[in-house]
Parts: sequence; C-alpha cells; structure tokens
Amino acid sequence: MHKQIYPLLIAQFLSAFADNAILFTVIAMAMHSTQLPSWYVPALQSVFIVAFVVLAPWVGNFADTHPKSRVLIIANLIKAAGAGLLLFNFEPLIAYCVIGAGAAIYSPAKYGILPELAGHAQLVKANSWIEGSTILAILTGMIVGAKVADFSTIWALSGTIALFVTSALVTLWLPVTTAHPKIPGSKIVLFSKQIITFFDTPRSRFAILGASMFWAAAATLRVILVAWAPLVLLSKNATEIAELTLFLAIGIVAGSALVPRMIPLEHLRRARIPAYLMALFILGLSFMDGIWESRAFLFLIGMSGGMFIVPINAALQEMGQQSIGSGSAVALQGFFQNAAMLLAVGGYTYAASLNVSPVLAMAWLGVLVFIVTFLVSIRLPEKN
Repeated sequence: MHKQIYPLLIAQFLSAFADNAILFTVIAMAMHSTQLPSWYVPALQSVFIVAFVVLAPWVGNFADTHPKSRVLIIANLIKAAGAGLLLFNFEPLIAYCVIGAGAAIYSPAKYGILPELAGHAQLVKANSWIEGSTILAILTGMIVGAKVADFSTIWALSGTIALFVTSALVTLWLPVTTAHPKIPGSKIVLFSKQIITFFDTPRSRFAILGASMFWAAAATLRVILVAWAPLVLLSKNATEIAELTLFLAIGIVAGSALVPRMIPLEHLRRARIPAYLMALFILGLSFMDGIWESRAFLFLIGMSGGMFIVPINAALQEMGQQSIGSGSAVALQGFFQNAAMLLAVGGYTYAASLNVSPVLAMAWLGVLVFIVTFLVSIRLPEKN
C-alpha cells in the first residue's frame, strides 16, 4: 500500500473511535436516567442520520472542490464542538445532531480521498484496510466508551473531544490534493443531476441501493440490540451491550480481510451472496436466547456484512471518480443510505412506541434484508 494511506488510517481510526465512544456515552446517559422514554435511544440515532440526508447536496461538492485532507480537519472540529455541547449539558438530541453534521462532512472526504491515494488495482485492498480499521475503532470505541461512561460521562466526553482534536492534527500529514473547480448554480439541481447519472447503470444502482440496505440493517440491528439484550440475555448496562456488539465488529473485520481476493471489482455481482447470508443470520439471531449462541450469530452477521460492503464501497468510489467526483459519489451514497437508515430506525422507533417485541422486530429485519437484496440484484451483470 502507498505510504500516504497510513496517516489516513490513523486519523480516521481516532475519529471513528471517538464517534462510537460518544454514542455509547449517550446511551449510558439514557440508561442511567429514569425519566427518558423508551424511544429516546433510537431517536438519538435518527437525529444523527438526519444530518447526512439534509447536507448531502452540499457535502460531496464541498469535499471535491476543496483539498479533502483539510475537509477532514474541519469535520473533526465540528464533531468536537458537538461533544462539547454534551459536556456542558446541552440537549443531547441537538448536540448529537451537530456531531452528525461533522460526520456527514467527514465521510465524503474520507472515502473520496482513497482513489487519489490508491489506484484501481489497490482500491479494494485500501477499502479493506479502511473498513477493518474503522471496525476496530468501533470495537474498541464501544467497549472503552461504555466502560468510561458507566464510571463518569464527564471523563468520557472530555476524552472524545481530545480524540477528535488529535485526529485533526494527524490529518495534517496527508497530502493537500488538487481540488476540482467549483460548479456554478444550485447545489440541489446539481445533486439531482448526479442522482440521474448514477442510476443510469445497473452496477452503480446496485452500489448505491446495496450500501443503503446494508447500513439501514446495521443501524436498526444496533438499536434493536439495546432493547433485545436486556430482555433476552438479561444485560444490565451499556458495557454488557457493547461487549455483545463486539462480536459483530470482529465479524466485519474478518469479512473485510477475506473479501479482496474473493470479490474483485470485475465480479461485483458476487457481493449479493454474503448479503443473503447476512439476512439469514439476522433471522437466526432472533431465535437465540443464549449468550454464546448470540455472539456466534453476531460474528457471522458481521463477517457477511464486511464481505458485502467492502467491494461495493470500492466500486462506488471508482465509478464516482470517473464521473461525478469521488466525494460527490460518497455523498450521494450517504444520502441514500442514511435516508434508508432514517426510515428503518424511524420505523423501529415507531414500533417500539407501540411495544412491539424486539425479538419480532429482529426477525422481520432479517426477512426484509433478504427481500431487498433480491430486488437490488435484479439485472446486475455477472461481469463488468
């Protein structure tokens, strides 16, 4: 791999670690409170996602028309500001929305810079490294964030602010890449034209819709686990839920490591197979009531998901670089996948308000993932 990948790996690891530490800090704050309603945790996930959907027409263009390494710094400082609002007891829903805005700006620059640092032959491998280090950050961020938050939310929030600032400093080691010229006119009109361009071929449609399905399922499963684990496995705090989710993260790391040799960009259609397996494992998890059986199924769900999302991300970045710009392509992906996440998490939030069992919700999630995988794979060519 090109040596310029390494500062990106370190910077995005620190930023992703802080993202997930702060999520479980907020979950711990909600679990420690006796006054917050049952829908508050899924609502927190929803306000984070709203920023990706609302800002999508602007953040991709912003990443492409400015050096992406500098965009990463700006995004980290915005996330640090959101964590600061939480530290000073600002309304968590608003503060977490600010963190979501920083994440919405960060994503197109993080993935959009990869084609500039790695060529076609190395792009899937570079994505594998990024995805693996991201999941490692999620894994450690969840555990450390939950443990520190169960001890002291002030220490947890202070630590995440320090991590966001450190990530911004490490990003200074990345090259200042050439920016695309600014395109005049309405960004919303431009964004609409980019959607039409990207939905013109089966491969790009599959990349956009497949990624949307994956992240919607992942976000919903993570929210369902917060209610499912105390009910079925008798988990008592945020740390125990984070330790359970650890096996999901380990599975994604394993799947991301395996996939570069198994699903090259020329055979993108193969990615539908691990997606079908992921759906079946989610359905199987809904029937589990033992801790180790549940951990095993979460590992298999994660491994299947990692094998599915890594080649899709690589294909989308390359197609974007060759057409509308890699940053704009990632923002477009972010718009659809976060709209899908918002719809899915919002649907579960509504179901939770009606006291629908998390076991039933998990089973339906597996069925829906299987159906959607079939629909988005229609007319996808076997080889490009």
